[in-house]
Amino acid sequence: MDAQAVCSPFSHPLFVMLKPAGARCNLACRYCYYLDKAGLYPDTVRHQMSDELLEEFTRQYIAAQTQREVLFTWHGGETLLRPLSFYQKALKLQQKYANGHLIDNCLQTNGTLLTDEWCRFLKDNNWLVGVSIDGPQRFHDAYRRDQQDRGTFQRVMQGIERLNRYGVEWNAMAVVNRLNADHPHDFYQFFRNMGCHYIQFTPIVEPASEHAGDDLVTAESVRPGQWGQFLCALFDEWVRRDVGHYFIQLFDATLANWVGVESGVCSMCRTCGNALVMEWNGDVYSCDHFVSPQHKLGNILEQPLATLCYGGQQDRFRRLKTTLPQQCLACPFLFACHGECPKNRLVETSEGEPRLNYLCQGYRMFFEHVVPYMDFMANELRADRAPANVMDAFF
Repeated sequence: MDAQAVCSPFSHPLFVMLKPAGARCNLACRYCYYLDKAGLYPDTVRHQMSDELLEEFTRQYIAAQTQREVLFTWHGGETLLRPLSFYQKALKLQQKYANGHLIDNCLQTNGTLLTDEWCRFLKDNNWLVGVSIDGPQRFHDAYRRDQQDRGTFQRVMQGIERLNRYGVEWNAMAVVNRLNADHPHDFYQFFRNMGCHYIQFTPIVEPASEHAGDDLVTAESVRPGQWGQFLCALFDEWVRRDVGHYFIQLFDATLANWVGVESGVCSMCRTCGNALVMEWNGDVYSCDHFVSPQHKLGNILEQPLATLCYGGQQDRFRRLKTTLPQQCLACPFLFACHGECPKNRLVETSEGEPRLNYLCQGYRMFFEHVVPYMDFMANELRADRAPANVMDAFF
């Protein structure tokens, strides 16, 4: 499987992210937004998908596709809390119901449970693996702790070493928080030194609890100005030598919007709602960041998956993305971010309008910074040339 093709910012498939172990995890990361979702099912001790539900989802999911390519995305919690036999069964069911479709699998993991057996399976079946790692040890271990409050960096690195040894394709999924955002060079250099060519940097923005005083977001959340400075510094290093060699998801998505092609990153698209979530018991929710009772669409054992994906409730959720304050509608960079993710629209504009993105200042800083480079690369792409000579043009 081509990792770049699966993560291409120029594709926009409808897919449902699977939670085969629900919110269960062997870690207790301090900024995790999903662990508390276990509270949605307080009467069940073991949150794990049954074989019967796995088969029903596989049948419905493939049948509902509007294109030949189908991507199964396994997410958590921690996906490797389910045994290897579960995923072996998943492959057999995919073959059973494929009906001419081309099927790929992508699995997200914290990397601490990877074994030789797992890596052989992943390699033999061409699975793409996303590994959560937050840069060098001093940054990673600050927040990514286990349930005994121990750092996890060394265990993650051992898992990555196994993936490399078996030749498994993997991408880095790195959270940018208030601690590591001030060190973009160290952060990026860490991944370059690892030879990791596909990197997703995600800003952590989590609303503070009602008892947090005047703080709008948690202590781990990145500040707007920090985010902008991080992106600008990261971009400057990337654009000088790494265009076409290292792929940073946000930069690819920005370039896609600059060219006028729909970005494959939902937060940067004009609309969202094409990336749903199914929990371990068949409950389907509008989005991974909106797993809550008011955003539950139904259960695939009671209603067809296609009905839930394309029904009226999900259509209303999609329209939330386009509800923006006047400040956004008048912004020259609206085309580049479309207000970013609705979950981050936590502040008011200077005129008192709600639903301004908490990170707006940072994104505006970044977009203003990259205008000449994005214009150049977009023109190269329109001329059907790979934008690999950015350095020659600007330095």
